[in-house]
Amino acid sequence: MTLTTDHSRAVADGAHTHGVGGKPQGSRAERRTSFSLEDIPVPNGREEEWRFSPADRLQPLFQADLGSSGVTVQVTPAPEVKVETVARDDARLGTAGQPGDRTAVTAWNAFEQATVVTVPAEAVASEVTSVRIEGVSKDATAAHVLVRAERHSEAVVVLDHAGVGTLAETVEIVVEDGAHLTVVSVQDWADGAVHASSHRARLGRDAKLKHVVVTFGGDVVRVTPDAEFTAEGGDVEMVGLYFADTDQHQEHRLFVDHAVPECKSRVTYKGALQGSGAHTVWVGDVLIRANAENTDTYELNRNLVLSDGARADSVPNLEIQTGEIAGAGHASATGRFDDEQLFYLESRGISEAEARRLVVRGFFAELIHEIGVPSVEERLLASIEAELEKSMSVITGAPAAEAPTA
Repeated sequence: MTLTTDHSRAVADGAHTHGVGGKPQGSRAERRTSFSLEDIPVPNGREEEWRFSPADRLQPLFQADLGSSGVTVQVTPAPEVKVETVARDDARLGTAGQPGDRTAVTAWNAFEQATVVTVPAEAVASEVTSVRIEGVSKDATAAHVLVRAERHSEAVVVLDHAGVGTLAETVEIVVEDGAHLTVVSVQDWADGAVHASSHRARLGRDAKLKHVVVTFGGDVVRVTPDAEFTAEGGDVEMVGLYFADTDQHQEHRLFVDHAVPECKSRVTYKGALQGSGAHTVWVGDVLIRANAENTDTYELNRNLVLSDGARADSVPNLEIQTGEIAGAGHASATGRFDDEQLFYLESRGISEAEARRLVVRGFFAELIHEIGVPSVEERLLASIEAELEKSMSVITGAPAAEAPTA
C-alpha cells in the first residue's frame, strides 16, 4: 500500500522497476493514457502493468492491424432501451476515458463500428438487456461497446462473451447524474480463446454503478475495469467471480479513481483455482486524490486454491493523498482448501465429493446473490458445479460431466 497524507506523495526508490530500469512507478495517477498507438508501445512483459501476464499468449492483441470480423454482436434490448450500430467517428465514443494499456489502445484504434446501448433519461428498464458477443474465428479482432445510462434512468445490461476468438475489446460505461446502472460481463469462452477487455466507466453526480465481472472460460482472459467519479455523490460497487482450471490464465486489474469529494466505492472479488498451471491475477488500485475529501472505500480479494500446481497473485493498492476521508481499507487472502473443514464434514457422514462442493458453494454463495440478476446467478451456480465435477473426476477417477452450454 502506498499511503500519502498532507497533500504530499512519497515513493520508495526503485519501486516497481522489475529489472527494466528507468523511473519507478509512483502514483497510480501517473499511468500513461492515450488514444495514440505511438504513446503506448508493445510491452516486453516486465512492466508493472504486464509482469503477471503471459505476454507471449497475448501478442496477437498487441498488434495494430486487428480485424473486425472475428466476432458477432447481437442485442436483445429491454423495451425501453435504444440500440444502435454506429461508425467510429460518433461523438459519443471515447467519452468514458482514454486507453491505459497496449491492448486497450489497439482495440480503440482498430474497431470499425460500435454497439451503443442507451437507457433514455428517466426510463426504468422493465427487463434485462442482453448483449451477446460471440467469437466466430480465431482471427485477432477488435470490438467496441458503449453502455450509456442517461439522467435518472435505471437498467441492467448483461454482456455475454462466448465462442472461439482472439478479442481486444473496449466497453465504455457512462452513468449520468442520478442514474442507476448494473453491468454484468460474463466471460464464458470456449477453450483456446484469448480475450483482453478494457472497461472504462465514468459516473456523474449521485450516479450509482454496479459492475460485475464473471470469468470461467477461455485460455487467457484479462479484464481491466476503471471507474472515475466526476461529481459528488457517486457510488460504485465492483463485484467479481472467477474459476480457473488447468493452464487457464485469468487476470482482473481494477482502478477506482476518487477524483472528487463525497463518493463511495466497494470492491469484492473472489476466485477459485484447480489444476496444474491454473493462474489467477487480481490487482486492485484505489486512488483518493487530494481534493476527494470524505471518500469511503474498501476493496477485498479472496482466493481458494483447490489443488496443487495452481497459483493466485493478489495485489491490493491503496493510495491516499488527503487526510480527510470517511474510511479506506483493503484486504487480501489466498488459501488452500481447508482440510480440517473437509474432515469435519466427512465425520458427519458427508462424502468427500459433496463436502468439497459445499465448501466451494459457500465460498461463492454470498457474492453470487449480490449480482441481482437471477438468470446470471443460476448460470453461475451451474458453471461452478461443472468445474467441481472436473475436480471430482481427478479424485475419483470418474469422467467429468460436460459443462453447461451458454
